[in-house]
Amino acid sequence: MSNNHKDSTINLYNHTASDWIRGEPSSLSDFTARPSVLELCEPVSGLRVVDIGCGEGYCSRELHRRGAAQVYGIDLSQGMIEAAKLQEVEHPLSISYEVGCATNLKQFDDGEIDLVVAVFLFNYLTISQTQECMAEVARILHPGGRFVFSVPHPSFPYMREAAYPFYFQVEGAGYFSKRDQQFPGRIWKRDGSWLNVQLIHKTLEDYFNALRIAGFNTMPILQELRVTSEHIAVDKSFFSPLLDQPLHLALQILR
Repeated sequence: MSNNHKDSTINLYNHTASDWIRGEPSSLSDFTARPSVLELCEPVSGLRVVDIGCGEGYCSRELHRRGAAQVYGIDLSQGMIEAAKLQEVEHPLSISYEVGCATNLKQFDDGEIDLVVAVFLFNYLTISQTQECMAEVARILHPGGRFVFSVPHPSFPYMREAAYPFYFQVEGAGYFSKRDQQFPGRIWKRDGSWLNVQLIHKTLEDYFNALRIAGFNTMPILQELRVTSEHIAVDKSFFSPLLDQPLHLALQILR
């Protein structure tokens, strides 16, 4: 990403890291996305896992609980990594966290990782940075290793107004013309508070091109994630405004 994009992301998460700390699902995507992403990671038992864009470690901790042999969490935000390490001190799981950039995974050797996970990382990267990151993921995965990632559904920001409980403020049309532009967004928690998020818009074609350029050449498993009847049963007022809308994409692809 450009330095401006990079700085705004670091500043956002350094200032809000404590708001992300949770031990159970709280934000909308904790219900509508992360459970499905974690299921795509299975089987996890015995694997060496890298969680890029790990934030305060929510998914890293869950991957460890699911039996990963070693989990490495990497994030650009010092504040987020400090929050993750605080959780590690309070509840030691032997997870390694470090500040790092997703486009340069030099701390890992070629082919030494079994599973790479990136949960809502790429909405913070430009098209070129996404390509660089995916090339690094392909490098560190061994043949047969898996790459699992989630992104906001590319069409979602253009399908609804900027409103509760989740939006990106893209200011009208522009699915193709606004590629690589950064937009603010907001996602709510069930307690009524919200988290500020960002989107550097990319199309489906951009994501699949990046995978191809990186050397991934098998057909991915792709899921379009949404509000389900189970979510409505838990909290109708919270989830129903997004019923029948494509919220997120989750993909699993073999190296």
